[in-house]
Amino acid sequence: MAKVSVYNVEGAEVGTIDLNDEIFGVDVNEHLLHMAVVAQLANKRQGTQKAKTRSEVSGGGRKPWRQKGTGHARQGSTRSPQWTGGGVVFAPVPRDYTIKLNKKEKRAALKSALTSRVEDKKFFVIDEIKFDEIKTKNFKTFLDKLNLNKALVVLEDENNNARLSARNIADVKTAYCNTINVYDILKYNSFVVTKAALSKIEEVYA
Repeated sequence: MAKVSVYNVEGAEVGTIDLNDEIFGVDVNEHLLHMAVVAQLANKRQGTQKAKTRSEVSGGGRKPWRQKGTGHARQGSTRSPQWTGGGVVFAPVPRDYTIKLNKKEKRAALKSALTSRVEDKKFFVIDEIKFDEIKTKNFKTFLDKLNLNKALVVLEDENNNARLSARNIADVKTAYCNTINVYDILKYNSFVVTKAALSKIEEVYA
């Protein structure tokens, strides 16, 4: 069973905590991680890109010059792809880029991502993150004391002061235990979680 240190907002170590091996001690499946990231990025695409083919561009109904005798190459329409203002060859059309993963794959990928953070020593547990007011400086000070940058911070529900204090800090993203995803876990250098949020994660994903 993996054991990690617990810190307070002052950056001091205040204890240790055992992590659930069913979530934080699995075999890292890199293929599943790749599938999950590709699926998430693909599912973000709107799929509304559109360009006109030669059949959709207006004009060009008349043959620009006669077939023979001009010295030019034969042309049938001024809206052919080689003409300025012509249509696009194999033009993109609106489409659905959705890639689906089943529930077991999603859950296994998330566990692999969390385990990778623990194995890479990029997993930080905080006793609690409580602020009396919404102030960006307070959150920045907390990160500096733990020497954290580009961090994904997972908070317990209803911790609005901490969430709002972090929103203007570059390379810091806050999330709740039910909104974490493989892409964000791998994107950020550090995974920071409060004890309350960690308990919720173990409860939901065990």
